[in-house]
Amino acid sequence: MNRRQILLMLTSQTGMLWLAVNGFAGQNKKNGAAMTTSGKIKVYSAEQGDFILVDKVHRSKEEWKQLLTSEQYHVLREAGTERAFTGKLLKNKQHGVYRCAACGNDLYLSDSKFDSGTGWPSYYEAIADENVLIREDRGFFVTRNELICSRCESHLGHVFDDGPPPTGKRHCINSVSLKFKKLDQ
Repeated sequence: MNRRQILLMLTSQTGMLWLAVNGFAGQNKKNGAAMTTSGKIKVYSAEQGDFILVDKVHRSKEEWKQLLTSEQYHVLREAGTERAFTGKLLKNKQHGVYRCAACGNDLYLSDSKFDSGTGWPSYYEAIADENVLIREDRGFFVTRNELICSRCESHLGHVFDDGPPPTGKRHCINSVSLKFKKLDQ
């Protein structure tokens, strides 16, 4: 596509919609996560120690309800929140990787976990920007930054600017959104 064709397309509403859906050269980029038109995304794998291509996970509401517990469904698919200080992974101190409970995508390494005192597992950074996406959440009369899994778009929690160095971020995550995989040290 040449420059003239792109400019003509941009001047039409159809062109704007096409670019929003397809992006330039058939790739979309959401907060570091490149998604190709084939439905594959690049994510970091702790076991591989490198980036890999995986399929996006798309399931119907009924399929998610069959795969997840009612509490997992409420949090992961309906953006609910578990009660503070009740999560099974809150006090986990083992060495490993925290994965999405819905699709198995690696999300956080135990090395980035810290005790925030808030009642939810907290991390100062994701395993990679490509694995966890941020989107604006305007619920409960406030604007926050919601964290979602890049592979299945499940709700994980929220990110705040009151975390420790080196990032100053606090990824406040629902335990029910996670599964823990112990790794050899």
